[in-house]
Amino acid sequence: MSLTARQLALATLDRQLLLERRRIDVADAVRRVCALQAQTPASPYLALWNRVRDFAPEDLDAAFVDGRIVKASLMRITLHAVHAEDYAHQHAAMLNTLRASRLYDHRFTSTGLVPADADALVPELARFLARPRTGAEVEDEITVRFGEHAHRVWWALRTYAPVRHAPAGGPWAFTPPHTYLDSSGAPGAPSRDARAGTRWLLLAYLRAFGPASAQDFARFTLLTRPVITQALHELGVLITSVVDAGVLIKGEDLRCGGAV
Repeated sequence: MSLTARQLALATLDRQLLLERRRIDVADAVRRVCALQAQTPASPYLALWNRVRDFAPEDLDAAFVDGRIVKASLMRITLHAVHAEDYAHQHAAMLNTLRASRLYDHRFTSTGLVPADADALVPELARFLARPRTGAEVEDEITVRFGEHAHRVWWALRTYAPVRHAPAGGPWAFTPPHTYLDSSGAPGAPSRDARAGTRWLLLAYLRAFGPASAQDFARFTLLTRPVITQALHELGVLITSVVDAGVLIKGEDLRCGGAV
């Protein structure tokens, strides 16, 4: 099977809801596109305005408040808005990358602490974040244990621990001071199986962006080549290689979502 550049482009635009605005619930739209960049508060609102017919910002506000959409550090070690039921899978896939990005960074290692010191705090942090807390409140809480290094410990944990940003109201839902909540209780118990999470995320990515190459997926996630190769091997016949175009697609989606 071969695909032209035009067919590939139309397939991606269709899967990303960018050929035309759709009448679709905001949470369902976020799930359809896998994840929305949320480094700046306005980003997911603008992204959905381009995809959802008659989009109302208040609908996304409500989805953040009731927890149907979660904002957390995930792919590329950046903030994303994702469907709550997808969060556990995505976090499992990204955990090793998120954790390494902080616990082996000079800003953490220079404290003299070791990864186990931060890891040991995760259960306690989950209990403390049972209700919204500011970053300053978290640092005050852990200062007893880590003293002057509390700031660096929290810097690491808020990236890799199961923590989500809590909406604070106002324009775009997230305004300073930033507040945080435990996300280990998100729908679908958090999985510690990184390989299962990676398989799930790869399939979700192809549903949202495919056809795509393994390198495309690596750029989307920052997962390493061996991790992705293992996932492709384990998925086997669920993935079809389109040799002429050098791309991958879910076997059941050979018509590229109807866009070809």
